[in-house]
Parts: sequence; C-alpha cells; structure tokens
Amino acid sequence: MASLKDPGAILLVSCYELGHQPLAVASPAAVLRRAGYAPAALDLARQTVDAAAVRRARLIAISVPMHTALRLGVMAAERLRVLNPDARLAFYGLYATLNAESLLAAGAAAVIGGECEEPLLRLAEALERGHQGPIPGVRTTAHPAGPWIARVGFEVPARDLLPPLDGYVRLMAGDERRVTGQVEASRGCLHLCRHCPIPPVYGGRFFVVPREIVLEDVARQVADGARHITFGDPDFLNGPGHSLAIAGALHERFPGVTFDFTAKIEHLIKHRERLADLAGLGCLFIVTAAESLSDQVLTILAKGHTRAGIETALDLARAAGIALRPTWVPFTPWSTIESYLELIGFIERLDLVEAVDPVQMSIRLLVPPGSLLERHEAFLPHRGPLDPRRFTWTWRHPDPRMDRLQAEVATLVESAVGGDLDARATFWRIGVAARRAAGAPIASAPPPPAALAKGRPPRLTEPWFC
Repeated sequence: MASLKDPGAILLVSCYELGHQPLAVASPAAVLRRAGYAPAALDLARQTVDAAAVRRARLIAISVPMHTALRLGVMAAERLRVLNPDARLAFYGLYATLNAESLLAAGAAAVIGGECEEPLLRLAEALERGHQGPIPGVRTTAHPAGPWIARVGFEVPARDLLPPLDGYVRLMAGDERRVTGQVEASRGCLHLCRHCPIPPVYGGRFFVVPREIVLEDVARQVADGARHITFGDPDFLNGPGHSLAIAGALHERFPGVTFDFTAKIEHLIKHRERLADLAGLGCLFIVTAAESLSDQVLTILAKGHTRAGIETALDLARAAGIALRPTWVPFTPWSTIESYLELIGFIERLDLVEAVDPVQMSIRLLVPPGSLLERHEAFLPHRGPLDPRRFTWTWRHPDPRMDRLQAEVATLVESAVGGDLDARATFWRIGVAARRAAGAPIASAPPPPAALAKGRPPRLTEPWFC
C-alpha cells in the first residue's frame, strides 16, 4: 500500500473561511510537512474539485471552523466519497467537535476539535502504522475523545499550497481595493458567551501564537501582495500586550500595511486607552459582536456588556479614528418586532448603515449541539427537536410575525447580493418589511444612492457571516 507520506496522500479541504485564504488549511499543512508528510490542499471556495487529487488521497480532512463551512463541508464530503470511497474522511474545527455525533453517524471516520494540528498529525501517524487504538484529540465511533486543548508546535502556514492571495477577499477603502491577508495572534477565548461555539470547546482558555510565527506569516503574505491584514482571532484583545506588540512590530516592518481585528465591546471599553495607539499603527476597523440592544437578551447570552456599553464603544472607536463594524443577532426567542424596529432606528440614527453588512439583519440565533444555551432555562421553553441535517436545535418565536419577518429579510438580503444592490437601498427594503410586519407607517421614498451618501467606512468585499 502507498505510504501516507507520498505527495497528496493527505488532502486538506476548505469550503468557506469568510472569503480569506484558508488559514485552517495552511497551518496544519505546515505541521504535517514538518513531520515529513506532503499534503495537498483544496479550497472549494475558489477551486473546482480535482478528481485525480481526490483519488490520490488516503486521508481527506475537511476544515469546518464555522457553521456555514460545516454545511458546505458535509455536501462536499458526499462528492469526495463518490470519487474516493476508500479514503479515510475526517472533519476538523470548532463545528466538528460540536457536531461529532452527527458527523460520525453520517460516515466520518474521525472528528477533531480544539487545537487541530497535533491531533491531525497523530491521526496521520496512526493510519501510517495501522494503529487501531485511541488517538488523543481524535474522536471515532470506537474511541470517544474530547477536543485537544493544549498548546501546539506552530509552524509558519504553508500558503503555497493554496490559490494566490489576490484571488481572495479585499479591503475596500474609499475607491481603493487592497489585497488582504489573514493571520491569527491567538486562539480560543477567555469568555463564556452562551451562544458562541468557542466556550463549549475551549472552556474559557486561549493560546497565543508565537510572535515570530505571526510576523513571518504576515511577511510572506505581504510578499504575495497583501496590503491589509485581518487578525482572525476570536478576540484580539484577550491578550492585549501580545496583540499590541504584534501590531507594533507589523507597523514598524510594513508601515503601509493596515489591519482590522475582532474584539468584545467590554474589551474596547476596558482598553480604551489603547485604541488611539492601534489607530496609529494602522487599524482601520474593528468587528465587534454587539448582538442586541436588549439588556435582557444580552444577559441571557452572557455577553458582558449592555446597550449603553455599545454606544460607549462606538464613541470611543470614533474618537480614536477607527470604524466600528458591529454584528447582530436580531432574531432570538426573546426579541420582539418592536426591538427589531428599534435596532433599525439605532443603526440609522448612529449612521451605521454602511458599517453593518445587510446579512446581519437576517441572522437567527443558532444553537448547535453542546452550546451553553441548549439547556439554559431561558431557551428551554422555546427549544424544539435537534435538526441533525442543519446541525442546530430548532426553535420557534412566540410571535409568528418574527419568524415570517426573518424569512423575508433573508430573502431580501440574498436577492440584494445576487443583484449587487447598494447597502443603503437594501437596508431601506428591510425597514419597509419590518414596518409592514409591525403595522407601522412606511417611509415613502428610498434613500439616496451611495454616491450621494456619506463616505463609506472601510470594509472587506465579503461580508462577515458565521
């Protein structure tokens, strides 16, 4: 039998990583290379299936760091199985751990979560020597195992296995479009937000990526044309000293390269004195999970901030010269038609229309298996059966208008993306739908086109979506 160290005997597959060149493939590929393997990579968000490459593989590992990636990955797995029914099929990433039972029942040979590089390497080594016993960090039907939550030996990601960087997401800043790279300065999170997929896997832990690894990864992407970097950390300010040092070193080495990151509202407030420094180092915008204007909903989700905190963070970011891009979960069992209209008014009043991707107005609370919400007293009265095909607990809103509105807004957003509709026009249509659902007066005229609107804040060409 061919060796698993033969070129292409391991195939790492990505389906979706927010439009970025998939770090969740490049990082484990580098660790496998260090051990003498020669993995191949396939990014189905940018490439078509190479049947010959699939047939060469003995181990096919599909990256599922988010819910959308999981659903696409399961569909891709069906096609890959047809092309190569003899290969071992594994899923790895946050959503692999949460949905391990469904994935194993559907025919996956292994599921890996947490810090995935080491378990993937151990799985390859076990297959190479025909080992049938348990593998730390690797869950199979015969050997249950929890996620690998321990520091791994990082390597500079092997991006040469992937399509060129200029074929991925770009920064839009005014009339300029910049090639955009992505790195991680840390993984996991210190916090336990109940709707987030990270706490059930990491349990409040986080790990920093060595500074030299991050900076070398940045340098290679800059050499490939990147002029903007996204820090893909769940929260860049979990370790503010580490993150600020990396931002400073990035700016010193590449003063023309800008960046963005994600951080909690409470961290933006706590580290307010650092925001001006970050702006001076090249930070253009920050993504923050505001989620709701309802303090009740924020308490149920254990977000650690309030509506007042959202407004404070907006003021602080603007004062520092950084655009804040809040994300929302407007459809929860505890939201109301009135709170949805209030959110629309808030976004309009604070001039956030261009800072909120329209898809955010359609987001419905996702409660995957293992979520800290699934048995919470506030959620149980609304919880329906688990939908294993959609990988979520089902729920219905006590007000049927909200479920109908969510479906209508999702359709509006989808059609707007397909027709390349201006964000302000899409937002106006969403407002019309919401006011109609509430029986409220409807604005008689759409907003002015983008060319007449205020300057658009910097953003990426692909919207933030889970």
